[in-house]
Amino acid sequence: MAVNHSEVQTSAVKSSHRPLILIACMLSMFMAAVEVTIVATAMPTIIGDLGGFSLLGWVFAVYLLTQAITVPIYGRLADLYGCRKMFFIGTTLFLIGSVLCGFAPSLGWMIGFRALQGLGAGAITPIATTLIANVYGPQERAKAQGYLSSVWGVSAIVGPLMGAFIVSHFPWAVVFWVNVPIGLVAMAILIKYLPPDGQRKPHQLDLAGTAYLTLAVASLLLALLQAEALGYWALALLAFAVVNGGLLVRQERKTPEPLFPLALWDSKVIIAGNVGGLIIGATMMGISAFLPTYVQGVLGGTPLEAGTTLALMSIGWPLASMFSSRMMQATSYRTTAVTGGLLLVGGSLALLLLSPSSGLWMARIAAFSIGAGMGLSNTTFIVSVQNSAEPAIRGIATASTLFTRMLGSAIGTAVLGATLNLNLEYRLPQVNDPVQQLMEKATRSAMDSGQLNMLTDSVAASLHWVFVVSAVVSVLAVAAGLLIPSGDRPRREAQRES
Repeated sequence: MAVNHSEVQTSAVKSSHRPLILIACMLSMFMAAVEVTIVATAMPTIIGDLGGFSLLGWVFAVYLLTQAITVPIYGRLADLYGCRKMFFIGTTLFLIGSVLCGFAPSLGWMIGFRALQGLGAGAITPIATTLIANVYGPQERAKAQGYLSSVWGVSAIVGPLMGAFIVSHFPWAVVFWVNVPIGLVAMAILIKYLPPDGQRKPHQLDLAGTAYLTLAVASLLLALLQAEALGYWALALLAFAVVNGGLLVRQERKTPEPLFPLALWDSKVIIAGNVGGLIIGATMMGISAFLPTYVQGVLGGTPLEAGTTLALMSIGWPLASMFSSRMMQATSYRTTAVTGGLLLVGGSLALLLLSPSSGLWMARIAAFSIGAGMGLSNTTFIVSVQNSAEPAIRGIATASTLFTRMLGSAIGTAVLGATLNLNLEYRLPQVNDPVQQLMEKATRSAMDSGQLNMLTDSVAASLHWVFVVSAVVSVLAVAAGLLIPSGDRPRREAQRES
């Protein structure tokens, strides 16, 4: 049995050092979170230099794929071998991958180095989140996790701005190399102020379970992310994912040290956190992927107007995350999570009121409401899971919640994308890529008023059904909040641990 290292860390870390550890974890999470948006901004410049446009999607897909696969693996390794050690291993891999990406001679090599980045990124988010739970007590965790969760909202705003500034003034390689000083500062702080991992008895990672998990998640994500390119082969990959998922369940039931300990599934709070993570991830894609398309394609807005509209979600998220700690203390986990779910529903319903003649104000209200709902719900699910999990499984409990959110994002993207494509095929069967035609300024201005109105109305109706599906999914976030037992809150968990 592992040493109860989290309790050792909580008592061993000086109170004056805890804010420094929090800053280090926020820096490391910012580094991993900003990676997608900062690279997306720089990709046109990179493609212009390296070529390989046909491989563009894989630059992002392989990073998300390797990250998603390794999140639960690192979570379990942190429980077995220590958070500090696994954090340094993951961050080192991420930084090596970042440096190599800057030297990539072709897009093919860059995809390989991005995979290495993703292998490291899979450690950063779950372990940084677990470290904060280990050094802060139950009553303080909510506030600390609120700050940590706000990093996602900030990175969504800062990333594109950083990417645009870097490619305008420096070689594109700097978008990858900027990670190095951030990562080294975070590691230096933790080396100095975070106590070493305690002595642990020998463990054996569930290698068979790890293999089944890798095959199941990889085939599922490939089928979802590359469905259009794969055609009917996507169905074969889905079947392969189901088979390996079944083998994983069987393996976990019989192995002495499972990748997903059975205690995870005995807790209603942890189950609620995983269901909530899945729903939040899917709901988030309804606005992140499709609201900018509506603003530019239907409303005729500029990329700047689309960006500022989406930025309101990124502003609402950190504000609500920081407020969530007070609400959890004053009420309960369930009340806070349900309130967040209701904000998600309200924002999703506001999206249904959008029309070709509406202004940007409704889209911006929806974005802010959904961002605030994300901030309340996400932080509440993570804190409730960490406070209810035994210290020996806190790493995998945290990682499982983050993993289901990533899985939900992939599923949400696939389902909502398919909804849009089916509607466009039904309404505009003879028109090739109508959304792109509306979003290209030159093509749009060349249309006569009748053709423009026809395309605009059809695309608006198609996106409306995307928002309908997103709204239905958001209602499930309320249901996930209701799964949390009533009355549980940080103060009660603090009494239990004391």
